[in-house]
Amino acid sequence: MTAAELKSDNPSFVLHGVENVKFEDRPIPEIHSDQVLVQISKTGICGSDVHYLQHGKIGSFVLKEPMCLGHESSGIVVKLGPDVKSDFGLEVGSRVALEPGMCCRTCESCKKGQYELCPHMTFAATPPYIYGTLCRYYVLPADLVHRIPDSVSLEDGAMMEPLSVGVHSVHTLGQVQSDQVVIVFGAGPVGLLCMAVAKALGARRVIAVDIQKERLDFAKQYAATDVFLPGPKDATEDLEVYTSRIADEIRSTLNIPERDKGAVDLAIEASGAPTCVQIGLAILKPAGTYVQVGMGAKMTLPVPLFHIITKQLKVIGSFRYGAGDYPLAISLVERGLVDLKPLVTQRYEFDDAKEAFEATKLGKGKDGKGVIKCIINAPK
Repeated sequence: MTAAELKSDNPSFVLHGVENVKFEDRPIPEIHSDQVLVQISKTGICGSDVHYLQHGKIGSFVLKEPMCLGHESSGIVVKLGPDVKSDFGLEVGSRVALEPGMCCRTCESCKKGQYELCPHMTFAATPPYIYGTLCRYYVLPADLVHRIPDSVSLEDGAMMEPLSVGVHSVHTLGQVQSDQVVIVFGAGPVGLLCMAVAKALGARRVIAVDIQKERLDFAKQYAATDVFLPGPKDATEDLEVYTSRIADEIRSTLNIPERDKGAVDLAIEASGAPTCVQIGLAILKPAGTYVQVGMGAKMTLPVPLFHIITKQLKVIGSFRYGAGDYPLAISLVERGLVDLKPLVTQRYEFDDAKEAFEATKLGKGKDGKGVIKCIINAPK
């Protein structure tokens, strides 16, 4: 077993209940033979972290005991288990991006290479698992830490987690092809990264739809070729009538045909808003692909089956990331095809983690600057 000199403490940012977080010193985790210990360098705040802080649960994942927050992280390998294979390319001092979900490796989903669907998954900062990456030290199997090239910063390394969500939805499931037309609903962090992946992989057009003009302005500068701001629903207008009208307005405003070349091949829904779900299904070309990424506030939504059936649409849910998504994400950044730096709008020291969460909740920092992604530095 090889190891670097370790510090004696493991400062951690721990959620005890709704709006109840504390800084605690937790034990340094022990590693198994095929695992590595990582000293965390950078951690991004995800919407799910904030949701747990505000509500104590997401769907069936309910907080029942204190849980360290954080799962978007990079770090430095400081200890290797004795059975870590040399072909992982890891050594003490390796700079890595952390893939924060450990599957069982033996169930049917794992055997099929769909380990993101493993029923026994233990995922950082997701109940009932009580460990997260907003701490000094975190342990993972060696195959779930991905070495990042010297040209990729540790801050970019922390952003590989949300970027892999975009890779999974756009590339792995959406199977985007060069010269296709892609529409993305929601210009938050995940939506922006979906746009960036679609652009990097050669989409002809990347259309951003959002209800906030400021977000669309940023999307147009960042990765979108076109943007659209939907107007409000009339007071007497049925939801289905409204969404069909908006789909028609997008086509006419942006000169998009209903079918054949130039029509919308792939719709990525990254907001979870019921109206966007319906617009996305309405605007797709026949035999187009729809991928649902956004969770939204409601678990049950009205879905226009008419469009799904008569256009024979391929409708897919996207959950986290799976085999090959992290390596492709790292490759896209290494080759300059995706630039993650414009998305990091605020940076905080570990001791200011509460302020970082508050800024993410409010959507702006103390200086009034809008939040896309907050990054928290490791404990000193």
